[in-house]
Amino acid sequence: MAWFRAGSSVAKLAIRRALSQGGSYVPRTRILPSHGRCFHTTVVRPKAQAAPVPRPVPLSKLTDSFLDGTSSVYLEELQRAWEQDPNSVDESWDNFFRNFVGQAATSPGISGQTIQESMRLLLLVRAYQVNGHMKAKLDPLALEEREIPDDLDPALYGFTEADLDREFFLGVWKMSGFLSENRPVRTLKAILTRLEQAYCGSIGYEYMHISDRDKCNWLRERIETPTPTEYNRERREVILDRLMWSTQFENFLATKWAAAKRFGLEGCETLIPGMKEMFDRAADLGVESIVIGMPHRGRLNVLGNVVRKPLKQIFSEFSGGIKPGDDAGYVGTGDVKYHLGTSYDRPTRGGKRIHLSLVANPSHLEAVDPVVIGKTRAKQYYTNDVDRTKSMGILLHGDGSFAGQGVVYETLHLSALPNYTTGGTIHIVVNNQVAFTTDPTAGRSSQYCTDVAKALNIPIFHVNGDDVEAVAHVCELAAEWRQKFHADVVVDIVCYRRFGHNEIDEPSFTQPKMYKIIRNHPSSLEIYQNKLLNSGQVTKDDVEKIHNKINRILNEEFIASKDYVPQKRDWLSAFWAGFKSPSQLSRVRNTGVKPEILKNVGTAITTFPDGFKPHRALKRVFDDRRKMIETGEGVDWAVGEALAFATLLVEGNHVRLSGQDVERGTFSHRHSVIHDQETGAQYCPLDHVMLNQNEEMFTVSNSSLSEFGVLGFELGYSMENPNSLVIWEAQFGDFANGAQVIFDQFVSSGEAKWLRQTGLVMLLPHGYDGQGPEHSSGRLERFLQMSDDNPFVIPEMEPTLRKQIQECNWQVVNVTTPANYFHVLRRQVSTTASLLKFLNFPAFLFSHVQLLLRFTEISVSLLLLWPQRTCFVTRTASQIYLSSTMSKVIQVLTNKVPGLSV
Repeated sequence: MAWFRAGSSVAKLAIRRALSQGGSYVPRTRILPSHGRCFHTTVVRPKAQAAPVPRPVPLSKLTDSFLDGTSSVYLEELQRAWEQDPNSVDESWDNFFRNFVGQAATSPGISGQTIQESMRLLLLVRAYQVNGHMKAKLDPLALEEREIPDDLDPALYGFTEADLDREFFLGVWKMSGFLSENRPVRTLKAILTRLEQAYCGSIGYEYMHISDRDKCNWLRERIETPTPTEYNRERREVILDRLMWSTQFENFLATKWAAAKRFGLEGCETLIPGMKEMFDRAADLGVESIVIGMPHRGRLNVLGNVVRKPLKQIFSEFSGGIKPGDDAGYVGTGDVKYHLGTSYDRPTRGGKRIHLSLVANPSHLEAVDPVVIGKTRAKQYYTNDVDRTKSMGILLHGDGSFAGQGVVYETLHLSALPNYTTGGTIHIVVNNQVAFTTDPTAGRSSQYCTDVAKALNIPIFHVNGDDVEAVAHVCELAAEWRQKFHADVVVDIVCYRRFGHNEIDEPSFTQPKMYKIIRNHPSSLEIYQNKLLNSGQVTKDDVEKIHNKINRILNEEFIASKDYVPQKRDWLSAFWAGFKSPSQLSRVRNTGVKPEILKNVGTAITTFPDGFKPHRALKRVFDDRRKMIETGEGVDWAVGEALAFATLLVEGNHVRLSGQDVERGTFSHRHSVIHDQETGAQYCPLDHVMLNQNEEMFTVSNSSLSEFGVLGFELGYSMENPNSLVIWEAQFGDFANGAQVIFDQFVSSGEAKWLRQTGLVMLLPHGYDGQGPEHSSGRLERFLQMSDDNPFVIPEMEPTLRKQIQECNWQVVNVTTPANYFHVLRRQVSTTASLLKFLNFPAFLFSHVQLLLRFTEISVSLLLLWPQRTCFVTRTASQIYLSSTMSKVIQVLTNKVPGLSV
């Protein structure tokens, strides 16, 4: 009811004022042990011992305001009008009076309930919905004392112990949960008891910041159930088994490799059964593939117990292992075991199978977030998952990094953008309550580490990490939310690190109080075992059988790991089958295109639909482009690019171009999306190169104002399938430094560290344009310094250049003519090796008359026009070596462009 939501704060003040006439308020702190910020609650302390308790007031004597000074008169008039003719009042008031009067007439227990009491009770229920999480028992260590908001004190609303056994009706129109009009009459005591169970137990819900009534009602229906949700014996045995696997896996590693850093999951072992329950529920709801990104803590446990990486392989990596044989091919440099990824088809409890991919990531926390989202979006495209219900991304975070790393917000901000959304991501925060050695009070300004998610209307479920059933419940609820509303959701598991940042760290240096408690704190497995044993649902023999089974399997895998020999690395996804490793020579295709094909696609990309009215200046631009196509002469930069895109599309390749302002182009040269000047309708010519073309086959999209997040997204997108041209364009080449972590940790070294292939192209336009230090350079020297493994060795310049190309981690190309640009883009898809490219070009090249191309230049192979390895730097000589063709171009530019200095 709109009037209820709008007037709630006014009503609280009115109630406080009315009650204070008979008593004075003083703050009294009611302490609950849990982590949080400071709040205080207020209770009534009578002025005298015999102070009267507030009683129901008849409507005729109601003088204090509710919504305004005339509320009592207004309510009485409404009631009289309704009694005479129910149709004379609004439907919401008709519903209210019908339920209120009807229940009062049939239930003697609520005959004394007044409208003011009903309003006050509604406010109390709403207070639990909004602030109940502040009273929830979230911290397993009970470290900090948290004060309860006064909103949760029934005395604030005029209720006393004498009212506990009175019956109340709470029906509200179009509401769910406690406020549902279909709920039966209940005593105040029963209402308060259920509110405490729902909102102040091991789970704290934050969802009332969401403005959508349907979403809030959906959550209320699942939170405010008539009775608490409980698992049956069969489900509890499954949860116990999963929790024991999680715990014993860590214990086994600690026993065998006591001095090794493994960033174990001790203190949050409930994550594993929670994730498994989430995946089972997601599979039941139609999810077929999940892409996971996570930091190092608990990664080995997730790899072994959730994604099902062979345990003998994990154990072999701990022991140093046997190096791959000669037949293993390219093996790269490797990385620490808690950075590696894998993939597996996992059976679910419901009898289905779900494909899990854990993306490799560096130590830079949260940097993998946009990569996972991009890879998920690509999976959805290639599997035609238009509803975005079959492929899903899951991101695990730490509490410090979720609050502190800006890329978290950049990734969240992509969640609802049309060309970046994945239909919702599930975020799981492993909340250690400390970031390395930094306490929450020094690590964030907000109450919770998850508060950033509120900016995007994302529900947040805080849960005590020691309560495995509560963790399982919210994980299932998160999967249901994602599949229902195709939106992000956050699960915040409040836990602790039993051994500090890693196993050889000494956490008591900086958190002595915390670790004094942790040393004597039982594990979540001990807590759950005792709960089930005390309830009689399992016996000691049952527990012993599961324990022995797990230990036997772990020991068998450990013995097998001693003879484990790594097979040919699984470094290609299914779509990359047939692509060459860096140590193999790839096949080179002709990148030229027949003139008749160029004219056909050229006509399509320079034609507007009937009745479309572009800007008059753009009409002239496209008329000129049409003449270029008809004559095959004077083709400029933008048309050369568009022809490369169009010819790749007709060959069946997916093309995606993303970045800031790429639809028009920073310097108004591309114009890939045209706007009707009268209707505002948009038209993209490259969407109409073929009949019945998939509208997403060519995607050009202005991105959010983000480099880090968007480049990471496009990198993840490009990893899924080689038969595509995926391009990220910096608005200016200099702006690439906003994404330097992605360049350093993923793009330059990802293939060597993790054997992951990608064919991403990065455009760094407008370099060396004389526009001052902000826009003058794409900073190619940075990328050149990161080229190759050995800075003292110049690769052999063989005639075909193929070996030199494939042994490089990426190519830095200084494109100087539209013909160069056309062939370089097509070469990216035509090769059978993964090639990362940086393309740098000054802005004056976009229209320079000396550099326009003819069709004859793009109907032959690139190799006749431009060598792939344009330039590279050695640290010894600190010289730039330029190819002969590049030298000729510089000579031409110096001679023919007045005032140009190279």
